[in-house]
Amino acid sequence: MSTIFWIILAGAVLTFLTRIGGHLVLSRFDRVHPRVEVALNAVPAAVLTTLVAPAIATADWRGVVALVFAGLVSLRFNALTMFLAGAAMIILLRQLPI
Repeated sequence: MSTIFWIILAGAVLTFLTRIGGHLVLSRFDRVHPRVEVALNAVPAAVLTTLVAPAIATADWRGVVALVFAGLVSLRFNALTMFLAGAAMIILLRQLPI
């Protein structure tokens, strides 16, 4: 088997172990400290920011408009609707002859 296969397999195993590790550590406690709970609740927003901020910084105006539109849609609808609306917006904007 090729080296690339083993690298991908090792990456998958390590990713799984880091994800399950947090659950295993927290399951050992009867009660989670409120500060830890607040920090854990902030993780999804932090991860989303790390994904969206570079996209906005490097995108042209069409990408920024599509991201803002998808963000507004996400305030009212579920994630699938938001994804489809954002994808449709970027496709439509890329068709403009500007």
